[in-house]
Amino acid sequence: MSEKKVPGVSDYEAPAGGWGALGAVARAVREQMAPMRETRALHRVNQPTGFDCPGCAWPDPKHTSSFEFCENGAKAVTWEATSKRTTPEFFAQHTVSELWTWHDHALENEGRLTHPMAYDQATDTFVELSWNEAMQRIGTALRAQPDPNMVEFYTSGRASNEAAFLYQLFAREYGTNNFPDCSNMCHEATSVGLPESIGVGKGTVTLEDFDHCDALFSFGHNPGTNHPRMLSTLREVSLRGVPIIVFNPMPERGLERFTAPQDPVEMLTGKSTTIASTYYKVKVGGDVAVLKGMMKYLLDTDEAERAAGRAGTIDHDFIAANTTGFDALVADLRRTRWDAIERKAGLTRADIEAAAAAYAKAERVIVAYGMGITQHSHGTENVQQIANLLLMRGNIGHEGAGICPVRGHSNVQGDRTVGITEKPNKALNDGIRKRFGFEPPDMHGHDAVEAVKAIRDGRSRVLLCLGGNLAVAMSDPAATFAAMAKLDLAVHIATKLNRSHLILARESILLPCLGRTELDVQAGGPQSVTVEDSMSMVHASAGRLKPAGPLLKSEPAIVAAMARATLPDSKVEWEAFIEDYDRIRDAIEAVFPIFERFNERVRVPGGFRLPVAASDGVWDTPDKRAHFLLARGLDEDKSGPEDTLTLTTLRSHDQYNTTIYGMDDRYRGITGRRDVIFIHASDLAARGLQHGDLIDVEAVGKPGTAPLAVRGYTAVAYPIAEGSVAMYYPEGNALVALESHDARSGTPSYKSVPVRILAARPAAP
Repeated sequence: MSEKKVPGVSDYEAPAGGWGALGAVARAVREQMAPMRETRALHRVNQPTGFDCPGCAWPDPKHTSSFEFCENGAKAVTWEATSKRTTPEFFAQHTVSELWTWHDHALENEGRLTHPMAYDQATDTFVELSWNEAMQRIGTALRAQPDPNMVEFYTSGRASNEAAFLYQLFAREYGTNNFPDCSNMCHEATSVGLPESIGVGKGTVTLEDFDHCDALFSFGHNPGTNHPRMLSTLREVSLRGVPIIVFNPMPERGLERFTAPQDPVEMLTGKSTTIASTYYKVKVGGDVAVLKGMMKYLLDTDEAERAAGRAGTIDHDFIAANTTGFDALVADLRRTRWDAIERKAGLTRADIEAAAAAYAKAERVIVAYGMGITQHSHGTENVQQIANLLLMRGNIGHEGAGICPVRGHSNVQGDRTVGITEKPNKALNDGIRKRFGFEPPDMHGHDAVEAVKAIRDGRSRVLLCLGGNLAVAMSDPAATFAAMAKLDLAVHIATKLNRSHLILARESILLPCLGRTELDVQAGGPQSVTVEDSMSMVHASAGRLKPAGPLLKSEPAIVAAMARATLPDSKVEWEAFIEDYDRIRDAIEAVFPIFERFNERVRVPGGFRLPVAASDGVWDTPDKRAHFLLARGLDEDKSGPEDTLTLTTLRSHDQYNTTIYGMDDRYRGITGRRDVIFIHASDLAARGLQHGDLIDVEAVGKPGTAPLAVRGYTAVAYPIAEGSVAMYYPEGNALVALESHDARSGTPSYKSVPVRILAARPAAP
């Protein structure tokens, strides 16, 4: 950074983890939790008889660790298990108009919701109502809709398999497949792209595969903040001497070096483990160019090697036996020019070829990627090019090799597995029909973007939210907020207050639910739920803390109550399901045979892995072969005028998705603020700007339209890739138009926004 002093901006030299992480955990505990409550909670995270961390979906090492959680997982636990409460008295003292002016951090920092509440227009406050009255209002409103497709059923990826399964049953018996969910905003490109490539929309590796890989490539993710438990895995890979090659626009401390808090030697000596053996700062949006360049190198070297009588760098036997489409890929790569690759990637040919040479040298390669790959207008193509690269050397379907999409929310993958999808297939509908005896709808429903458009246009009138903060998570808040204010009914099942709850429909209801840390007692006794992690492992989660209030209900119980109130002639045994969640799991098994012996296997410590055919080299595609698929040409993606930069949104270290735990971003040296734009010093200088200047950022949109913009942010000179800029999410959503998304997956283009940077306009007098 520049030597110029800017308030709240400094250099952070320490490694990821270490004493900084332990200090942050201690502060979170001190600020949020009552004495002894934290010990009971934190010691039960990710344990065989405890609860699954409500944070990320990185798997646990056989669920045998004595203390397996991370800094941000601890923040998630303390945030949920807080001793703070948001009571009816709080709402009586604060109007919604006042609460709207609060920062998002302050809203959630008030603590756990304790009572069902409904908005009262006369007083501009939320007022208490009974559960019975809440259900009556919801049921009456849903039965009054002239078309079931006028209702949107949103789901957060923190919902358990049991809650999500009941939720999709409710919606489908009601008559709609409108399932906007958080997957639409994160890894939908994986869910859409990989089935076409390898026959399954999930990763193919297990945690044990990391013990056997001899090269690991990382694209577009920041494990130090977004899934810190992955750092332990990366550390073990590095200590084996395995090259870890990173492509990411910004230097991220967790990908550079890590001090393991569980390692007494590193903690006491101040030593750290180097993570990335090589770190390439690819331009934002340049990943396809890198991947094409690497594959182009493999073609060239294979040709030369084979001409010399050697084995070559491409596994032609694997390709012939397992794949289709390779000749078309070869032709596409031959057409792709190196000057276009270098321009788009922001890297030299020598850099890309060096990475490709490391790939060619290895026998067992894992490629891990995050939302830096998926949240683009070409996100599906990004994912498919990663699959192409792996298939060229047979690196899918055997030990120590494969593709590893790193998911966000702890059960975002599981929710999709048990039916949260706007695009049901025949097997899902046949399973529902056979088990429950009603006819589920078969038309495609709304994803997140389509749901907002339908609400905006008056085609949807009711929004039910099973967790989450949909309005804030979505792109284009000006359009999204205005749309949601048109609803007839908005229902939010939540643990805490957030901004989406304050966007008032004609009728707005808040329903407080149990958190994953809390004891869930039903007629059949204490219950557990299940989740599926990023590597298809399903395991149980059972909270033991006393609930935050006596009126809280579990998510499955709330969903069942809404269904009973809405569907008086339902064919689903809602009450029996809530008495004993084993019955829900039996029903999941009946609809989805991959959950064979669900209740038996989930009781084994560590749970069980769902079948992933591609992990065994079996391709569940129509022709039973893996497919090489093409991406658009590098010259086809024009980004705007000459001075255009490409912006990516990112999370600070003190947040998880839209939940902001605090105002610091420790690893990037930001303290007490979020109003910053990270930009390379040369890009600032080219515009007559410097570190610390106030700037405006305008999205480059369609000619003749007013640009989306954020104004008065502070420029931070940062070693990001030239031509790229970054700002925090969700603040940066203001620059992402609702129409700006991947046409294949529907995912908003949070990480490929063409922008112009200008000196801030003077404030109006």
